Amino acid sequence: MPQPRRYFPGGMVFHVLNRGVGRRTLFAKDADFWAFERVMEESLRTRRMRVCAYCLMSNHWHLVVWPERDGDLPAFMQHLTNTHVKRWKQYRHEVGYGHLYQGRYKCFPVETEDYFYRVVRYVERNPLRANLVERAQSWRWSSLRRADRDDPTFPILSPWPLPRPDDWLEIVNQPQSQAELEALRRCVSRGRPFGNPNWVADTARRLGLEPTLRHRGRPKKQS
Repeated sequence: MPQPRRYFPGGMVFHVLNRGVGRRTLFAKDADFWAFERVMEESLRTRRMRVCAYCLMSNHWHLVVWPERDGDLPAFMQHLTNTHVKRWKQYRHEVGYGHLYQGRYKCFPVETEDYFYRVVRYVERNPLRANLVERAQSWRWSSLRRADRDDPTFPILSPWPLPRPDDWLEIVNQPQSQAELEALRRCVSRGRPFGNPNWVADTARRLGLEPTLRHRGRPKKQS
């Protein structure tokens, strides 16, 4: 059965994630990470998109994006992933040998209030949560390090829809609650909107995401 067509309105923030098929390693060395960042930069030259945050891990990546117009997100993601797959396989002489990604990217909309900060912190804390670094900003392949160094030669990152707190580094390095992590992981898994309950319900209705709000499994039998 074909997957349903998804609607991505402009002006709304989205978290986007994809993994290597079977958790296959996407980035084995610095050159692999660097190559993906270059593809992001190229994609931004040809497709309209605002990238607020990102983090590249060995077998997956996260983006927090803020498209300007309806349809900008799928156009950007198509160029980004197709170009990355093509170059990744050409470099390794694997053209025609199966899939690189587990499937199409996972995505969920984010309310641009405090929930936006929670999602960006979730993304930028990834290497710290995985015990790869002692401070989140020490991970080279993320927006946190890039923004902290304010590198004018790195044109990927865009301004946020909300002000960046002055103590953002301290905020990111503080642990997130287990309840918040579980809520975010449900959103990743199901494509469920992340925000306050009223916003979630309204957004799910407008974007046709009501099924993501339902509990999985069979309904309980009535006694």
